[in-house]
Amino acid sequence: MSAYGKVTPEIVEKFKEIAPGRVYVGEEINDDFTHDEMSIYGKAMPEAVVDAMTTEEVAAVVKICYENTIPVTARGAGTGLVGAAVPIAGGVVIGTTKMNKILEYDLNNFVVKIQPGVLLNDLAEDCVSRGLMYPPDPGEKFAAVGGNVATNAGGMRACKYGATRDYVRAMTVVLSNGDIAHFGSTVSKTSSGYSLVNLMIGSEGTLGIITELTLKVIPAPKEVISLVMPFEDLDSCISTVPLFKKNNLDPQALEFMERAIVEKSEKYVGKAVYPKNIDGVEAGAYLLVTFDGRDMDELEEIMEQASEIALENGAIDVIVADTPPKIKDVWAARSSFLEAIKAETNWKDGLELLDECDVVVPLDKIAPYVEYVYAVGKKMGLQVESFGHAGDGNLHIYVIGDDQISVEDFKAKADAFFDDIYPEATRVGGLVSGEHAIGSGKLKYLAEAEGERNMELMLGIKKVFDPKMILNPGKVCYKL
Repeated sequence: MSAYGKVTPEIVEKFKEIAPGRVYVGEEINDDFTHDEMSIYGKAMPEAVVDAMTTEEVAAVVKICYENTIPVTARGAGTGLVGAAVPIAGGVVIGTTKMNKILEYDLNNFVVKIQPGVLLNDLAEDCVSRGLMYPPDPGEKFAAVGGNVATNAGGMRACKYGATRDYVRAMTVVLSNGDIAHFGSTVSKTSSGYSLVNLMIGSEGTLGIITELTLKVIPAPKEVISLVMPFEDLDSCISTVPLFKKNNLDPQALEFMERAIVEKSEKYVGKAVYPKNIDGVEAGAYLLVTFDGRDMDELEEIMEQASEIALENGAIDVIVADTPPKIKDVWAARSSFLEAIKAETNWKDGLELLDECDVVVPLDKIAPYVEYVYAVGKKMGLQVESFGHAGDGNLHIYVIGDDQISVEDFKAKADAFFDDIYPEATRVGGLVSGEHAIGSGKLKYLAEAEGERNMELMLGIKKVFDPKMILNPGKVCYKL
C-alpha cells in the first residue's frame, strides 16, 4: 500500500465546490470529529470535514480522495464505543448527520426508505405515528441509523425481533473509487449470489459509505407490559433467563441488572422505581422483562406464566408495569445505565477512565461468565460494572478507574483485565462483540478469537472493495 496523500488547499477548494458552506479545515473543525463516545480509544484530527447532503456529494468527495489516495472516514452521530469513527489516519471525515430525511414509506411491502443520518429516535417515533414499529432498539436513541447499520447494532428488543441486520432490505453505497452501487431489494428473501448488502452491514465504513437505506418495518403491537423481577442475588436472577424461552414465552426484551447500577441510574434520572426491600428481603439483582401482543387477555396469560416461573426460581416478587408512564419509568432507568456510569467516571489528561466490552455468550453461560468477570476484576483491584441483554446473552462490562490512578496505569490494568475475560468468553462459546462492533479498540481481541486465517479472509474482502485502503483505515480487520 502506498503512503496516503494529503488534503491540499486545491483539494479543499474542490470540496467547497461540491458542498458549499459545508467544508471545514484547521480550527474550523469541531473537536467532536476527533473522537467517539469512548475517549480511551484516542483522538485524531482530520485534515478536512465535509458535511454531505446527498449521495452524489459523497461520491464526488470520495472520488477525489481515491484519485489522491486520501483516507476517508464516514461519521454519523459519533455515539460509537469502539473508536470506529475516529479518523486515525487523518484525511477527510464525511459527516452524514445532514442526510437526515425519511424519504418514503411503502406500506404495501412494509418498508421505509431513509437517509443514513436519520436518528433512531426520530425514525422510531415516525413509525409509531403510523401504527408501525421499527424493531431495532439500541440503548443510544440519538444514534444515526446509518451508524446502527454500519455496526449491526442490536439493543433491547433483539431478544424477540433480532438485530439491525434483520431489518435492512436494500441500500445505496458509495464505493471507494466514488462509484455509486445499489445492493439488495425490497423483497423479503433472496438466493441471488453473494449477499453484498450483508457484507456492508457491520463493516463500519471500511467497505463503502452507506448513503440510503431501505428498512423493514412491522405493524406495531397493540399492547405492551413490563415486569420487574427482583432477586436476592445475580446468580438466581440470570439462571432464570433460559426458562422463559424453554416455556415458549417470547419476551420482546429481557434485561438483567445488579442493584448497584440500578441505584446509580435512578440517582442519575432523579427517580427511584425499582424496589430495594420487599417484605424484609433485600434485592441484589433484577430482571426487566417486556412482552407485547395482540390484546391484554393474551398478555395477562403470558404474565401469569412468567410470574410463576420467576417466583418458583427465586424471585422475591413480580411488579407489573402495565401503563405507559410506569413502563416509561422502569425503562428510563435501564436506558440510562451508561450515562449514569459516565456521570461518575473520573477524567485524567482529557481522557475518561472508562473502558468496556460487549461480549455475547450462550444463555446458559451468562451466570458463570459474569461471576468469572467479577472475580478477575476483584483480583486486579478494578471497579467493574455489568448489565446486559439477558435474552440474547449480550453482556456490557465496564471497567472504571478511580481518581488515584494515572491514565497509563488504568490502560495497563484495563488491558490486562480484557486480556483475561475476552478469551474466557471465546472459551465458553461466545464472541467478541454482540452489537458495539470492533473499530480500532477491539481489533486485537477479534484477531485472537478469529485466528489468522479468518482475519486474512476479512482483509481479502476489504482489499476487493477498497484496493487503495482509503476507507476508514486501521479498523475491523487490520491495524495501521
